[in-house]
Amino acid sequence: MTDPLKVALFQMTSGIDPLANADAIVGAARKAADEGAAMLFTPEMCGLLDRDRARATPHIVTEADNPVLAAARSAARDLGLWIDLGSLAVLRDDGKWANRGFIIDSDGEIAARYDKIHMFDVDLATGETWRESAAYTPGDAVVTVETPLGRFGMAICYDIRFPALFEELGRRRCDAIRIPAAFTVPTGKAHWHLMQRARAVEASAWVISAAQGGVHEDGRETFGHSLVVDPWGEVVYDGGEGSSLGFAYVDPARTGEVRAQLPSLANKREIPRSAA
Repeated sequence: MTDPLKVALFQMTSGIDPLANADAIVGAARKAADEGAAMLFTPEMCGLLDRDRARATPHIVTEADNPVLAAARSAARDLGLWIDLGSLAVLRDDGKWANRGFIIDSDGEIAARYDKIHMFDVDLATGETWRESAAYTPGDAVVTVETPLGRFGMAICYDIRFPALFEELGRRRCDAIRIPAAFTVPTGKAHWHLMQRARAVEASAWVISAAQGGVHEDGRETFGHSLVVDPWGEVVYDGGEGSSLGFAYVDPARTGEVRAQLPSLANKREIPRSAA
């Protein structure tokens, strides 16, 4: 990758019907391709966002049976577009659920999968309580993949609060990191921009984060503000509130400039651990 590449971020207000969400993603993919984007990014849980687990259960199926994954693969192949499905709720082979992200290449093939490592188990001061681990099984692998954007690192939403993951992605010299999300409004207002910029600076890499935004069918409200952040920590795109399709350019030359000025990855040393 040498020239700047145009990327598209689809900020969604995903609902409880996977087929409707699939149609929205395919429509965004067509618009992204028409605008000359090399890659489309979608949020966490782009195929189904439903806090009613009894209602959601019939829709959480294997990869082979998932209509959103199938629709995205067909669109990628037909349009010659890479698609980052931020994440889908999928049924694993062992019968458990995973919050799984997919990178789909321009031939419609799955180039990489990543299961969210850190589960969102919190009790917020607003009264919101979330127990992701009550339904989903965490992943246990750091994932990188070669894409038109160079070496690409994968993370999902709550992962952003755990620096060790991004330290490893930096060690692997990722050119870009994706952090799709469905952030709550209070945590988004407090920490979203701060942590996105910090992770970009730490890894000296682009951060591309498509987000859920707005009031959803299941009653929750998400923060929005899909972001593209350059390796210096500058925000070059902010999707604001609600649903939208936006575009930004990712310039590999910027990565080289930052790493030449501040070679923090090269200067990094292991910190001795205390015997105590």
